[in-house]
Amino acid sequence: MPRNPSHAMNIASKTGLLLFTGNSHPDLARLVASRLGLELAPCSVRNDENAETKVDIDCSVRGQDVFIIQTGSKEVNTSIMELLIMMYACKTSCAESIVAVIPYLPYSKQSKMRKRGSIPAKLLASLLCKAGMTHLITMDLHAKEIQGFFDVPVDNLRASPFLLQYIQEQIPDYRNAVIVAKNPGSARRAQSLAERLRLGLAVIHGETKEAESDAIDGRHSPPPVVAQNTGLEWPSGRYWSADFGIGVPMLTAKEKPPINVVGDVGGRIAIIVDDIIDDVETFVACASMLKDRGAYKIYAMATHGLLSSDAPRLLEESTIDEIVVTNSVSHEVQKLQCHKIKTVDISVLISEAIRHFQHKHCQEEHQDEEECEEEEEGHLVNKWLQVPQMAGLRRIRKITVNDEPLSDAEDDR
Repeated sequence: MPRNPSHAMNIASKTGLLLFTGNSHPDLARLVASRLGLELAPCSVRNDENAETKVDIDCSVRGQDVFIIQTGSKEVNTSIMELLIMMYACKTSCAESIVAVIPYLPYSKQSKMRKRGSIPAKLLASLLCKAGMTHLITMDLHAKEIQGFFDVPVDNLRASPFLLQYIQEQIPDYRNAVIVAKNPGSARRAQSLAERLRLGLAVIHGETKEAESDAIDGRHSPPPVVAQNTGLEWPSGRYWSADFGIGVPMLTAKEKPPINVVGDVGGRIAIIVDDIIDDVETFVACASMLKDRGAYKIYAMATHGLLSSDAPRLLEESTIDEIVVTNSVSHEVQKLQCHKIKTVDISVLISEAIRHFQHKHCQEEHQDEEECEEEEEGHLVNKWLQVPQMAGLRRIRKITVNDEPLSDAEDDR
């Protein structure tokens, strides 16, 4: 990162914006900055020996539009704290606006209430807004409804054009391919790609998520001890309330149906699509089934490649031929462990979003300045034409007789 404050001030005076980055993905931030023709503004983000995060902004941000690039990473909680402290530092330093550029929004998969849990995505949105964020730029949210958690405008960019371009240019004979949704939940995303490519669609049905299992979590409470010593017999499969005498049906446990592929994949290229590749066991299982059904080549494609834990090893040993992800998350270490991982650069999309936002913001400021000037001119005209009501004061204006102005001497009489 540049550490020359005067140089950063010159950048801000020319462009009206300052671009900062944390430690989550500095390579992506440098790519975005180079496409914008800028240099990263100087700042220091570090952890002390006690693991506390410290941020030093080494240039003035007063009255400037600040953009902070910070994405989800392996150290997700550290990345969040870095972003919060950086935004709060800019807020207390009187920045004009603070735009958080988060290509992969952490905790986006935890956006629904599960059993006796919580909604961490809503909590994170509240923290970001409270820290001073005035606008959010992100990409392919796990659920579009997450935008409603924020009290500020949200730009949800789409990486699908880049993935479509990769399919058309890098996959030979892609016309013989079929787009595969690894579960019914991702069928809409797969259908969108299939329609744009004019390809067939297949859905793998029968996979159940662990988060939706019917494990005992206390939702059948209170336990049926209220009927003790009442003489009532328990109906089969029902709870009996001694107070009301009403039988409450128990929830029937879900049975995992046999996994099945809906669609023809025999003799074709199978492209499994999703928004996130993290827990790769399901991808590996789907690839094995597609291979058994006759697919001769298998691709796995997603926007965010988290690839946590031993995911690179499992992918390397699987029947998947290639894994295609964007650089919204840093995965350079994972690529060293699995040669099948290919990266699509989306820095141009983020840089254009920043450019358009800044251009629109400058236009709005210019319009506000013109309106203020017009109001000031109108106020001066009205003030000049105003007749003072105080005794002993006369109007200061030209007096005319037959449309001919009198001289100053005649006016003074």
